[in-house]
Amino acid sequence: MRNVLCFGAALLAGLSVHAEDIQRIWLTHRTNDPSKIVVNWQTSEAANSVVEFGDTEALGETARQEDAVTLHHVEIPLAHRGGEYHYRVRSGASNSTIYAFRGYPADELRVAVVADTGYGKAPWGEAVLREKPHLLLSAGDHVPALHKGQLVAITDTTAFSEIVDRNRELFHSTPWMPLLGNHDREIRPRGPKPPTEPVYDVDATAFRQFFALPGEGWKWHFDIPDFGVRFVALDFSHLSDQGTTWQTCHSPKRDGPQFGWYRDLMAASKQPFLITLNNERNATVRGQEGGEWGRMMAQNSLNITGFGYFAERAEVDGITYYNTSVGGTGTPYPDPKSAVLKSEDNFILLTFHREPRELRLDLKNMRGEVLDSKTFAPRAQSTTQ
Repeated sequence: MRNVLCFGAALLAGLSVHAEDIQRIWLTHRTNDPSKIVVNWQTSEAANSVVEFGDTEALGETARQEDAVTLHHVEIPLAHRGGEYHYRVRSGASNSTIYAFRGYPADELRVAVVADTGYGKAPWGEAVLREKPHLLLSAGDHVPALHKGQLVAITDTTAFSEIVDRNRELFHSTPWMPLLGNHDREIRPRGPKPPTEPVYDVDATAFRQFFALPGEGWKWHFDIPDFGVRFVALDFSHLSDQGTTWQTCHSPKRDGPQFGWYRDLMAASKQPFLITLNNERNATVRGQEGGEWGRMMAQNSLNITGFGYFAERAEVDGITYYNTSVGGTGTPYPDPKSAVLKSEDNFILLTFHREPRELRLDLKNMRGEVLDSKTFAPRAQSTTQ
């Protein structure tokens, strides 16, 4: 696949285009390098992929791929901190309007964390946008299921297209790093007991096709060195269903594909702030493999899950664990070490400062009111950056 950066909008001057008819657009990172971003979009017909971009609406630079596809993923460079980047996408005879997103800042970084958007009742996208985040993380269960009552192909991305359509302003202006929950790969109805055939696509084929993410896509890490933070995404959900046709995620076992990867990543992570996210109950994860997962997660600054439909902060041996959900009025399943528990639609806002190094976490409701707040200092085992 060719990906050629060229300069000058004049290269596209002769292109005949329709009105602004590409609207399903979202932004991600497919490497651990925040100086690059991927512009993603979808078209009904297969065509090439072109992104025009620049510091102003004059654009002026171009990245393109000539493969004919309907899911488009084009990476562009981010040459400077702060300010705005403007962009427009083209495929064949179709194009979008000009949109803008902010570059990562120099002094204060704002990161929003949501979960369970497939069951969000309030206009959660508007609530997040009001906080003006530079980055959005989502801790699983973005959609109710991939199916609508009948078996669907593991490559069916319709459900993800629909969430983008419902939150266009957020997703075309904010880089988005999602991680997996069980609903994000449910290809047939679950039913009252495990059926003959698997209910979930453990490999998350549709999710990985739709989202351009680092690493293998179903697990990843992403760093923002200027603020000394590393985010880690694990693939945990419904761990009690491992080994059945209800199995939703990759194994947590020592000989599985996550344990060694996470152990080595934790050992190598010297960032002042280290945050792991997943979609399983925090207490359940801590107990896996004789408590070894809990010992590894204790190396984090904090841990976040989108497991349950409630808001929670738990404190375990000096380590903080959160549960967040934009559909936060369901049945609570409190952590044995729960310190704060709320039944309210909620999300998390992480605010990082460079000088002095500091992280403030605010657990907020959809009106922007703070339900709980805590400040974190750099980890003792970190290397100052």
